[in-house]
Amino acid sequence: MPTPEFIINMRKKIGHDALWLPGVKVVLIHENEVLLVRRADNGRWTLPAGILEPGEEPAIAAVREVFEETAVHCAITALVGVATTDEAIYPNGDRAQYLDIILAARYLGGEAMVNDDENLEVGWFDLSALPALPPKHQRAITWAVEPLAGGHFIIAEAPGANL
Repeated sequence: MPTPEFIINMRKKIGHDALWLPGVKVVLIHENEVLLVRRADNGRWTLPAGILEPGEEPAIAAVREVFEETAVHCAITALVGVATTDEAIYPNGDRAQYLDIILAARYLGGEAMVNDDENLEVGWFDLSALPALPPKHQRAITWAVEPLAGGHFIIAEAPGANL
C-alpha cells in the first residue's frame, strides 16, 4: 500500500519534518521459518510492517499489512513487545519515527509473493540462516522466539533512582 492518504495530507502542512506515528511489525514464524520482505526503497530485508490508519486496531493493521505485502493470510497470536524504531529518512526526504507494536502471527495460508509495489522480494527464511536485517527487526525476531509474559519492552530507571 502506498503512503496513507492521512500522511500525505499531513505532509502538505509540515513538509519533510519528522512525524511520530504508530506502526506494527509482524513476526510470522511457520515451520521454523520467518516471513521477510525485501524493501524497494532501500533494498533491505525486514519483517512485514506498516502504519496504522487513524482508529485502526493494531492486530487488524498487522494482518492487513502482511497480506498487502506478501499475499499471506495470518492470525495475530500474541503481543511480542513495544519499542521505538530509529528515525527513518525516506528517499523523498520525509522523516518519521514509529512507536513499534511488535506482534507474533500464525500462518493460515497463501503463497508468499510480492503483493505490492513497496517490496522487491518476499521469502521464508530459516531462523538459523537469516539474511542481514536491521538490528531492531532482528531484535523483534529474538523477542518472538523468546517471549515474555506481558511482552518485551525497554526498561529504564527513573532519574536519580538507586535500585
